[in-house]
Amino acid sequence: MIQGIDVSDWQGAVDWSAHAETDMGFAFARATDGDGVVDSRFAENWAAMGRSGLVRGAYHVAHPHGDPLAQARHFLDTVRLAPGDLAAVEFKRDDALPAEKVAAFGRRWCAEVARRCGLRPLVWTHAHFALAGHCEGLETYPLWITAPGHPMGRPVVPSPWTSWTIHQYAGSPIDLDIFAGTLAELLALGAPDKRAK
Repeated sequence: MIQGIDVSDWQGAVDWSAHAETDMGFAFARATDGDGVVDSRFAENWAAMGRSGLVRGAYHVAHPHGDPLAQARHFLDTVRLAPGDLAAVEFKRDDALPAEKVAAFGRRWCAEVARRCGLRPLVWTHAHFALAGHCEGLETYPLWITAPGHPMGRPVVPSPWTSWTIHQYAGSPIDLDIFAGTLAELLALGAPDKRAK
């Protein structure tokens, strides 16, 4: 398994060179939130992650009351995915909508990102949100599960998934994650190299 972290501007400045000298293999940075917010440290984090040699990923914080296609475009206009870069959606809020409408938003956001980038974005959620039906139909996308109360690499996997891909197992002072696989398997989740086609 491969260790990783995830950050946003809440963490302030991140010492990426120090993380690159540890056993960390990947990192995610928040890029966008809703249909208009860009994380104030995303550009800085994204560039530094690339220089550090870590497999890098960007995530979008979904607002299901909004337009999923507009939010997908906002994310992709902000993040220029290079081959091997990862994409994810933080899918943890229902905006007081029925579960089926929340799930429909998630399916449309993921499908649009997949269509435009040629990758399957990870769905970052927690068990009770998924078990309430908010993630129906998203089982074809890799699960990034928030479960800091469970031992590293042993989260509860909620329906509709049957396995996990990334487990966020700690949340303070920085979010710690683990990937269930090899470096080659992690890179295979990333954006394809279209130049090779």
